[in-house]
Amino acid sequence: MDTCKTHGNTSKCSANTTECFMVLSTQAQKISIATLCGLFGTLCIFENSLVLYLIFSSPRTRRKPSYIFISSLALADILASIIFVCSFVNFHVFHETSFSKETFLLQLGGVNTSFSASLSSLLLTAVDRYISISRPSEYKVLMTRKRAWTALGVLWVTCATIASLPLLGWNCCTLDSTCSELFPFVDDNYLSSWICLIMVLLGCIVYAYAHVLWRARQHVAYMEKHQEQVGKQNNRMRMDVMLAKTLVIVLTVLVLCWSPVLVLMIYSIFTRLSNHLRKVFAFCSTLCLLNSMVNPIIYALRSKELYSSLRMAFSQFRRHLKASEETPDVESTNKSSMIET
Repeated sequence: MDTCKTHGNTSKCSANTTECFMVLSTQAQKISIATLCGLFGTLCIFENSLVLYLIFSSPRTRRKPSYIFISSLALADILASIIFVCSFVNFHVFHETSFSKETFLLQLGGVNTSFSASLSSLLLTAVDRYISISRPSEYKVLMTRKRAWTALGVLWVTCATIASLPLLGWNCCTLDSTCSELFPFVDDNYLSSWICLIMVLLGCIVYAYAHVLWRARQHVAYMEKHQEQVGKQNNRMRMDVMLAKTLVIVLTVLVLCWSPVLVLMIYSIFTRLSNHLRKVFAFCSTLCLLNSMVNPIIYALRSKELYSSLRMAFSQFRRHLKASEETPDVESTNKSSMIET
């Protein structure tokens, strides 16, 4: 239908336009999207909340810049899960059309802020590990708590500012410009700029981790030649090799989760998309949520410090649960002895 053409000017920016982006036509598709969002979102919130608790419950971890960056990553993933799941399910499953253009762009801005902050936190984590392996002797001087918090402040303000630009006026309705094929009211030029930002972030992350992997490979070669050596230096090399194995998983998951979405976004800028491709994009969008769910497992729970804190927390919970189960038995014994007396 002509009313569902998204490339156009303000005449295509009416409230009815949003119905053209609700591409899930069958009940099975809606149930599948709702199930994926519910499962990934619930696990993401639980896992990242657990990471935040483990970091801030330990004075040792909450003071380290590396864990400050991981806590920012966890917070961004929690916000992304809540905002994305609520808005995405409400839009595609329940077909909510009563919201205004400003409400939709506000929700989209929240999603963009959260996912951009998540990727930016990954970049800061990559820079942190890049410095730790490239200049280990200067690490504590270069990466202080004050600099870490300042970097996070700049990160979140920048992401929120860029994400709010459509709401502030950079949208195809206000500018009478070409609208996006994938998002209502979004200007094609803004989408192109946001894609470039995400591509730069991903490129920097890959570069930093590739350098760490290269250094780890050098350490492996050194360890094979000097297997008889022991001590702190050799232990440090083993840690770098272990980190390299983690980074292989990091890069694999990152590329697998974000590539389909970015490819379809780029493709939509140059050509019209069929309804089938829009449905594919809707399902691929949940992969970004999957990435937020996997992040705490890769970055946090593989850390020895956080893993030991997790074991301690579970041990305390089990002891507390066991004590609460034994309390009624003690009370009943006391009551029976009082009756006998």
